[in-house]
Amino acid sequence: MNEFVSKQSVLQIAYRVIDQELEAIKILRSHVNENFEKAVDLILSCPGRVIITGLGKSGAIGRKLAATLASTGTASYFLHASEGIHGDLGIVHKDDVIICLSKSGNTEELNYLLPVLRKLSVPIISITSNPESVLAKHSQVVLNIGVKEEACPHDLAPTSSTTAMTVLGDALAIALLEKRGFTREDFAFLHPAGSLGKRLLLRVDDIMEKGTQIPMVPEDAKMKVAVLEMAAKRGICMVVDNDKHIMGVITTGDLNRLVERTEHFFDIPVTAVMNRSPKIITNNTLAYTAYKKMEEYRIIAMPVIDEHKKLCGVIHLHDIMRAGIF
Repeated sequence: MNEFVSKQSVLQIAYRVIDQELEAIKILRSHVNENFEKAVDLILSCPGRVIITGLGKSGAIGRKLAATLASTGTASYFLHASEGIHGDLGIVHKDDVIICLSKSGNTEELNYLLPVLRKLSVPIISITSNPESVLAKHSQVVLNIGVKEEACPHDLAPTSSTTAMTVLGDALAIALLEKRGFTREDFAFLHPAGSLGKRLLLRVDDIMEKGTQIPMVPEDAKMKVAVLEMAAKRGICMVVDNDKHIMGVITTGDLNRLVERTEHFFDIPVTAVMNRSPKIITNNTLAYTAYKKMEEYRIIAMPVIDEHKKLCGVIHLHDIMRAGIF
């Protein structure tokens, strides 16, 4: 084992690296200035896309930044620097903005791209630790991360610098998000298959049971009819008037309590058993809100009403769970 490593614990190594990267973020904060504002304004005024490029670990951070921007309302695309100099530079249009990531600012592949980008008159935002670099001199806006030393004991493996780039990229994305007025609903629209998207988009009407699947009986019905309806349709029954307004609800809990009181209940009117103040939800309510309401009242199903306060469905806890909201 390396003599230096043998004198310290693995935890000490971890603490040292974390402390060094925290220090890198503190240094980064001191370098965030009016250039950051200029970068945000430049991107906001861009009629095209944000093209992000880099090489190696900086390229990996650039790919992450492109994904973050795209998911928060800023059209973006990642261009690998090496592929850019071998034909892929054609994706860049004059209306775009380029963000170049390079700690040294003197990455050879990026330097090959710079004259072409200048010819296209594409504005360049650089994220670098070297404001005197070739990249910085070709940039309209320079975002200096200020990292001089990596957390790697040999000062070789990109660690502190990539952490600073990641944090700065996140700051850019969130600043743009807030300046655009990008909402939770906008975010959900771009993530329709994810649990968050479903929480913000999926409504009760999308997953409730409708039509003949709704368990209901008229208000003059006897309990025998209600029991058969409950047995066929998942353990709940709504009692409605002629206009389908809800008069009450009978649950399996109500039925169990009835059985404990008497064995002969088939001829009992449903109005004598039903809960006249049931928990009800509207069909345009978010399914996630319905879940929270069920959780609060410890129930597994709720009748659903429309804008005319008429019964139009029933929603079950299991259906919400199956919808993938969590």
